Amino acid sequence: MGAMAFCCLMSFITGCIKNDIPYPRIPQNILAIAARGESAPAEIDSINYKVHIALEEDANIAEVRFTEFVISPEAHSDVNLLEGTYDLSQPLFVTLSLYQDYVWEITATQTIERYFEVEGEVGASVVDAVAKRVVVTMPEGTDLSRLTLLRAKLGPAGITTMTPSLDPGPLDLSYPLQVTVTANGQEEIWTIYAELTETIVSTTQVDAWSMVVWAYGSGPAEVVNGFEYRKTSESEWHEVPQEDVVQTQGTFSACIRHLEPLTEYSVRAVSGADKGNEVIVTTEAIADIPDGSFDQWSKTDAGMWQPWNVDGERFWDTGNRGSFTVKVNITTPTDHTATGSGQAAKLESKFVSVFGIGKLASGAIFTGEYLRTAGMDGVLGFGRPWKLRPTKLRGFMQYETSEITRASADFADMKGQPDSCQIYVALTDWTAPYEIRTKASERQLFDPNASYVIAYGQLTFGGTQNGYVPFEIELNYRSTSKVPTYLQITSTSSKYGDYFTGGESSVLYVDEYSFDWDY
Repeated sequence: MGAMAFCCLMSFITGCIKNDIPYPRIPQNILAIAARGESAPAEIDSINYKVHIALEEDANIAEVRFTEFVISPEAHSDVNLLEGTYDLSQPLFVTLSLYQDYVWEITATQTIERYFEVEGEVGASVVDAVAKRVVVTMPEGTDLSRLTLLRAKLGPAGITTMTPSLDPGPLDLSYPLQVTVTANGQEEIWTIYAELTETIVSTTQVDAWSMVVWAYGSGPAEVVNGFEYRKTSESEWHEVPQEDVVQTQGTFSACIRHLEPLTEYSVRAVSGADKGNEVIVTTEAIADIPDGSFDQWSKTDAGMWQPWNVDGERFWDTGNRGSFTVKVNITTPTDHTATGSGQAAKLESKFVSVFGIGKLASGAIFTGEYLRTAGMDGVLGFGRPWKLRPTKLRGFMQYETSEITRASADFADMKGQPDSCQIYVALTDWTAPYEIRTKASERQLFDPNASYVIAYGQLTFGGTQNGYVPFEIELNYRSTSKVPTYLQITSTSSKYGDYFTGGESSVLYVDEYSFDWDY
């Protein structure tokens, strides 16, 4: 994702370097890998020599058959993954060798949707796939021998049998019920329990962001459930509008909006006339995006533009360090701004070459650092430390598209089509800046579907605008409880610049980036 063709730029060898080391260290990589039954393309981490494969729920994780296995051209693998099947219920180690050994770890995960729903239960049944048990909670006084099962699924869809059959209808849980669950030739013995509770409604989880709070609760499925909240400094409770409450059987959740940052709130679940336990949380701060106005620039003695003051904070970077090997800036400041004052960033796609030999370079500005140029390709460190959870990225943009004239072999059919720009924002749980490589044999790009992404949003546009227009990109969160560690914002004049594909005169102007914190 995100065109990083600014990373591609040329580094020309002007002399010969004698290498007295008899065995050079050349990392050997898995370039492509695929397996039957995968639910998404494999994640390949060529920095840490790891591969992760996500499998569909009906795949047999103990007998995985690979359909693609491509490694560095001169490498030798101690295992031919294209032969036979492999048990990925535990890590698989593959050694690639060329002068030295490089041990790759291949892991797989499999998400199986399981549920067990009983009429009148309090909250959702606990389905414990590790202990192979289900716990159903019913109100005090319920006759456990005369329950009604609404639906049950304890294994992969389409290939699972359960004995005895758990069909909707009468269910006796006055004593534990054992069920044999069979799928992919494997048998599991599950035990179904029921317990009684005097607690009708519970506040099970509360996640506080800066100006919104996410609340979760459990209660009887047949009544109106919801939430109330108040500042702890006040006595009056406020009801969350029912249209903001999402209920699935006995579990329910809500986004409580329009709150104040750095403020202590009390939240409780409500079920009919019953009140749940109070949970006290404090909302987070809000923060500006450092130099979101793109006003801070400096120039090296040689003439290369950098998006920071000489002694200022370095939050943004560009691919100019790559392009300037041939004295070309592809990202520059401009006084053509959205507000009529200050500076903005001008991103241009250009064919950067010497004697006609080169590649398409996409102008871009991103949070992070240009690390180095490796041969004809750039290596970047993506991300800046960040712990807050905004809801939207706002800004102003102006784009002037052009016909795609340069394309790599995989994108050759795009020639002649209009180019597109792209702006994306992501929050991740990286432990360090994420290394981006564009070299085909070592390629590692940002993947919005990767497990390290907590929230993501993007904008792609392929037309021409006569002036600045405002935009907003909503961040779609995959978890309300995970706290991010890094922020990634990338803007580029050619969406497929990572693959050296785009129009030679596409131009994107960006200005005045900021975050929203409410919905």
